[in-house]
Amino acid sequence: MNTSETTSATSGQTAGRIDVSVEPPFGWLIVDNERRRNAVTLDMWRALPQAVADLADDERVRVIVLRGAGETTFVAGADISEFAEVRKDAESARAYEASNSAAFDALRACRKPTIAMIRGFCMGGGVGLSVACDLRFASSDARFAIPAARLGVGYPAGAVRDVVKLIGPARAKDLFFSARRIEAAEADTLGLIDRVSEPEALEAETRTYAETVAANAPLTQRAAKAAIDAVSADPADIDWPAIEALTDACFASADFAEGRTAFLERRNPIFTGR
Repeated sequence: MNTSETTSATSGQTAGRIDVSVEPPFGWLIVDNERRRNAVTLDMWRALPQAVADLADDERVRVIVLRGAGETTFVAGADISEFAEVRKDAESARAYEASNSAAFDALRACRKPTIAMIRGFCMGGGVGLSVACDLRFASSDARFAIPAARLGVGYPAGAVRDVVKLIGPARAKDLFFSARRIEAAEADTLGLIDRVSEPEALEAETRTYAETVAANAPLTQRAAKAAIDAVSADPADIDWPAIEALTDACFASADFAEGRTAFLERRNPIFTGR
């Protein structure tokens, strides 16, 4: 993967880190803990919201792609080796879950399109991260599971809701109750993922799709994302005036004028997000 620059959101940590890499128009969000199949430590959970914010604020980035470091694993879940310390009692468990939820919330609320690019194992917290993204592209050798019931831990309610929104209540209960492992083909059938590629083609196909997205109008995408998310949200939580303002901003933008002009001139538009 050729990148223009890479920074670590957990500098100084040896047990894993969150890397942020900008390759315009892409922003790569990389979960890097290869020694432990990219399991996420507490420090990594805490670093994720700022990493997402950094990419969201970078004007060079049009699409954010979440991936695991290396070529074999997405995210094998939370780093269970920490649990005796970071989830040793109810109080510490609540603090840990708050860090989980903040990471999922940051991805879910990101104003730019997000894609999870999934290879190999996508377990527990890895599923939580993937379902918080807008889209999920997986290799045919990907494996999925939510093993919380085998560990006796609670799963953040927001992440449970994300799973239910994708696959429905009964199928979500099946995965949570049984903690069973499923392959990419079944995950695709269930609706847990959106596209399946051969392992060697996954990155190329993800890039091709992301390039298509990046070439389109960012303000339109932002307004559409807000409206689509509102449809499945709690009605009491929907700020319809804010969503209408995002739609109005499209028509007041230079991008709207560029889209009209490009159509009349029979050329591809060049959008700036303004």
